[in-house]
Amino acid sequence: MRDFEGLKAVVTGGASGIGAATARTLANRGAAVAVLDLNPAPAVAAGLHGFQADVADDASVQTAMAAAVDALGGLDVLVNNAGIGATGSIEDNPDADWLRIYDVNVVGMVRVSRAALPALRRSAHAAIVNTGSIVATAGLPQRALYAATKGAVQSLTLAMAADHVREGIRVNCVNPGTADTPWVSRLLDAAPDPGAERAALEARQPLGRLVSPDEVAAAIAYLASPLAAAVTGTVLAVDGGVHGLRLRPVGQ
Repeated sequence: MRDFEGLKAVVTGGASGIGAATARTLANRGAAVAVLDLNPAPAVAAGLHGFQADVADDASVQTAMAAAVDALGGLDVLVNNAGIGATGSIEDNPDADWLRIYDVNVVGMVRVSRAALPALRRSAHAAIVNTGSIVATAGLPQRALYAATKGAVQSLTLAMAADHVREGIRVNCVNPGTADTPWVSRLLDAAPDPGAERAALEARQPLGRLVSPDEVAAAIAYLASPLAAAVTGTVLAVDGGVHGLRLRPVGQ
């Protein structure tokens, strides 16, 4: 499929995990892709444009976005994927953590989108896809801070979609379930029994396994594609059924 032929895309956090899978998918489907990341070297090594950017720093974002748009010759698709995780209940993270993670996960998307809007307004096919999380709609233990930021991302997506629909800019969101990414691997490695923790995470998802980055990337590509030209203000769960399925325990 070459539905992105001739289109230009920027992916934040595109050097690893879901971002890297997304950048690769878009490129394979015809897009010219630039990655904005704290360490864009893996993306450059993969043959993509890469620019160093810290989404918590507006000057950094503005500089990197301008360079990316210049290198690509325009911009049609923005994937807001950069983010950081957090674990714990509301008692476990001090105010500094709340401010820092909101600054990256929520305000970071605002900074990047704001920097991209002038170029997106010049596109005949403009799309923004934000990476959320299933924790925006399902209460999971030990994810209070992370869940709060991803709930904000979901609401931000709807507000952005309303603000920009008449400019021809579609805005949607993907909510992955627990995905087999470097961040999840680090959480598993830190657990007292990594094997048991992985088994518990897999059992929590009705499909019985973690979501793959490529599966999330495919959903992002759908929402960003011209084939989804009538889709805006939508939140698409890619979570193995967590958000909607309530299965009986095996054997019952």
